Parts: sequence; C-alpha cells; structure tokens
Amino acid sequence: MADEGFLSISDFADYSRTTRDALLYYDKIGLISPARRGENNYRLYSVTQVGAVNMVRILRELGMSLDDIRNLQKRRTPKTVSDMLASQIEKIDTKLNEWNRARKLLFTMRKVIQSASNIDENEIVVRFMPAESIVLGELNDYSRGRNDYDALTDFYHAVREKHPDLDMNYPVWGVFSKAQIRRRDYSWPERYYFYNPEGHDKRPAAMYAIGYARGGYGKSDDLFKRLLNYIRINNLVIYGDSYKEYPLNEVCVPNEDDYLIRVMIPVLPR
Repeated sequence: MADEGFLSISDFADYSRTTRDALLYYDKIGLISPARRGENNYRLYSVTQVGAVNMVRILRELGMSLDDIRNLQKRRTPKTVSDMLASQIEKIDTKLNEWNRARKLLFTMRKVIQSASNIDENEIVVRFMPAESIVLGELNDYSRGRNDYDALTDFYHAVREKHPDLDMNYPVWGVFSKAQIRRRDYSWPERYYFYNPEGHDKRPAAMYAIGYARGGYGKSDDLFKRLLNYIRINNLVIYGDSYKEYPLNEVCVPNEDDYLIRVMIPVLPR
C-alpha cells in the first residue's frame, strides 16, 4: 500500500491482473490514468479502478483495439456501453459453441483411438457393445457406374442438407448389411455413418464378433473372411448390419499400411 486508500502502480497491476507496462501505456494514451499522484509524482490508483482495467483487459482479449476502446470511453452512455457488451456477449457465445463442438470432436476421436488399445490384432472376440450415437446415411447408390467415392460425396451432401448445423468433421465409416455379408460382398458399404454425440441414429447395442487387421482403406476382405470362418466354426449366426471402422487411421498413423481396421458383426448362438 503506497498511500492510505491507494495502491502503487505495481500493487495495482497485481490487483487488476495486468502489467505495470500496460498501465503506463494506458496512462500515456489517456485511457486509464492514476487516481492521483503521490510524493515524487508517483502514480497512485484506487481499488475502484480495478473494474475499469478488467473491462479493458477483457475487451482486448476479445479482439477489440485500444483505439476502439478509447473512442467508446469518450462517447460512453449507458446505451452505447450496453450495446457494446451485447455484441461482445454474442461473440463469446459463438466462440463457446465452436469450442464445445471442437471438444466433442476431439473427445470422440480420442475415444475411438483408445478403443484400439490393449487389443490382440490376431484374435477374434465376441463382446457386448453398448449403443452409440451415430449419423447414418441413406442407402448408397452404385448404379450407372457410380463408385464408393460418388456415394461418399452423396452422403456428405445429404447429411448437410438434412442437418445443416451438424458438425461433419468426424471420420466416416461403412455399414455392411447382412445380405451383403452373406453374398461375400465386402467391397463397398451399403451405407456410411460417423459417430457424433448429437447423432439421431444408433449403432445398436449387441453382441458383436470383432476382428482386427492392418491395411489401408478397402483392404478388409481377408478380415471379413476370418470373421465369417470364426462365426461358422463357433456355431453363431449373423442377425444384423456389420460395421467397418478404422480406429487408427491417418490422424495418428503415418503409414497407410499400418492403419488398423476393425470389423464388428452382430451375432447370436445358432
């Protein structure tokens, strides 16, 4: 405490969570000046000025220039300040929505990566998997020479049209119907989907025969054959759609041949 009821510039900088240099500059440009001068012309600040300094700091963090802040100060009225605060609140809300979406995306991607830890890639297991929220596309159109990339483009367009505010930055994977699996058609999925906490569809809770393999996109035929052989010799039956995923892909693996493929086929005892 530099003088009774006042703070030195260093103490005031601590109280207001700013810096001495910033306070000197604010004084120089006439934005915030000391409440009074003490002995030897030392700058002295009142604790009542903390709110003003905090407002400047917050507005600066939100991208407002010092010139704009100073101009606002010169023409400030309850209405102009209230309108400015409303504008800044809107900016914060937009940023919060962006950060919340980013958090959901990163959380989901981390969850997928972690789901591939501590597994035996050579082992096939039957395990109960709880339901998961997904965004599921319509049946893919492979007519007239169209391929899987054409269908994937259609998927993105259809989801964007149906859910314009939905985050689509999640990895997209394939659904293979029971009929496809029975006729040994593993080339292109019948539908596309991606995990999303806001998705209105579900990957069903079920017992799944789950297998893994290494390889790039589309290199899953041998894995499907291994799973079907396992299902046959263990007297199981397929009763629903199968899901093919790449829990370890280009996001975390540099070499495409090292991508981890996971296929999950719902099964029941025969």
